[in-house]
Amino acid sequence: MRRANAALETYTFSGDGWRRSPSETLQHVLADLLHWCDDTQRDFDAALERARASRRTAQ
Repeated sequence: MRRANAALETYTFSGDGWRRSPSETLQHVLADLLHWCDDTQRDFDAALERARASRRTAQ
C-alpha cells in the first residue's frame, strides 16, 4: 500500500500529473503497478525455480 501511495503522490505532484486529468493519472499509476506486479511475480517464479533446482541437486 505504501508503494501505491508513493506512486500516486509522484504522479499527482509531478509536472505531468498537473497536466493530466485525474483519470489519465490513475491509468498511468495502475499501468505502472501492473508492471511492478508482473516483475515481482517473475522474480518470485525465478527464485522458486532456483530453490527447486537446488533442492533436486542436494537430494
